[in-house]
Amino acid sequence: MDKSYKIAITTGDKLGIGKEITKKALDIIKPKRDEVLIVGEKIDVDYDFFEINEENNGKFCYKSLEYVCDLAKNKKIKAIVTSPVSKFVLNEAGYNFSGQTEVLEHLLSPNQKRAQMLFIAGGLKVMLLTRHLALKDIKLNIDDIVFQTKILNDFLKEKYNLSCPKIALCALNPHCGEGGLLGSDEIEILNPAVDILKGDGIDITKPLSADALFARVGKQYLNNQKLSYDAIIACYHDQGLCPIKALAFDSAVNTTIGLSVLRTSPSSGTAYDIANKGIADPHSMISAIKLALELA
Repeated sequence: MDKSYKIAITTGDKLGIGKEITKKALDIIKPKRDEVLIVGEKIDVDYDFFEINEENNGKFCYKSLEYVCDLAKNKKIKAIVTSPVSKFVLNEAGYNFSGQTEVLEHLLSPNQKRAQMLFIAGGLKVMLLTRHLALKDIKLNIDDIVFQTKILNDFLKEKYNLSCPKIALCALNPHCGEGGLLGSDEIEILNPAVDILKGDGIDITKPLSADALFARVGKQYLNNQKLSYDAIIACYHDQGLCPIKALAFDSAVNTTIGLSVLRTSPSSGTAYDIANKGIADPHSMISAIKLALELA
């Protein structure tokens, strides 16, 4: 493909709401025609298409991601917007990934764990140290925390023009481990990582109790006040996702940072139960497309 675009949008799972929310979002946003390429299934909008001819749903989803990653590698797009895909469908087709983030990391950063999952809802930004894991499998280490935090810090400086972003770190254990009584992760892993980051000039807090942190920041967010922090780092999936989805489900955008191209995605899932009924809410997809266009 000789033509370049600002963003490419995948239509996602064939049986889900991807096509519907993409069409609704584009009809509302109305970006310039030459800014957008749609990859996957054709939909009734006035934008260029690249159709993926594959009947198997899981393989179709993977090939759609593979195509947009090839475009990114060849500098034909600046950002990717992905519609929802079922993890089960991917795995059933033989692609053993726990989500689209992991597929993109595999395709764009082989052998390097660079992709970071950051949820953005206006000023509220929450990054996850771990992603789709069972709680019993969560194991933090100092080097990973330092590496991931530096990717977040660089992203905030580059995309939001922050000279020294303020970052809050959630503790892993309740009440920050109560001095070791409820867990030693804060003492042995999180605090040493913070010391290294502070030594490198990064403005990050010591581990804070997640419940109190999100209660304070959530109140500021709901009252349209300036937030105390430019971003919050959560230790695991639900620690970060429960509060941001409770506060901003319709506007939160799943953003992948750390790769050679930015990726955004709506926070909603495939929603098989309402697919093809014309009732899917496009607001999160609207936010995902707007954010991709803004940051690309």
